[in-house]
Amino acid sequence: MRRETFFDSNIPLYLLSDDAAKAQRAESLLIEGGVISVQVLNELARVMAGKYGMPWNEVRQTLQTLRRTCEVLPLTLETHELGLWLAERQGFAFFDALIVASALLAGCTVLYSEDFQHGIKVENRLTIRNPFIAG
Repeated sequence: MRRETFFDSNIPLYLLSDDAAKAQRAESLLIEGGVISVQVLNELARVMAGKYGMPWNEVRQTLQTLRRTCEVLPLTLETHELGLWLAERQGFAFFDALIVASALLAGCTVLYSEDFQHGIKVENRLTIRNPFIAG
């Protein structure tokens, strides 16, 4: 498992996408493993059950598969406080700031996400990368 890599919820959601290239890229990254937070699991459950209308047993099975591949970190008061600080200091939307906070607290060096500017560095130790952009 790659402890240095954190995944935002939009990356595993591409496994359900009609975009074959993005689904394949997401799958290749997730197979290598990494870190997610309970927030990612919650966001995935909401989208899979809501937007995609998946039955709860399929949602549960999908999340179990992801939990076997990735280390799952809890949301803590420390995550909340760092998220608030990042939202204020960096101008991130609050729930995006919580994802960044989780990645920082996990000691990750890369956060894969489409929700941020590709290539930005946070706190000189976490680089945000859009895995669907070349380079």
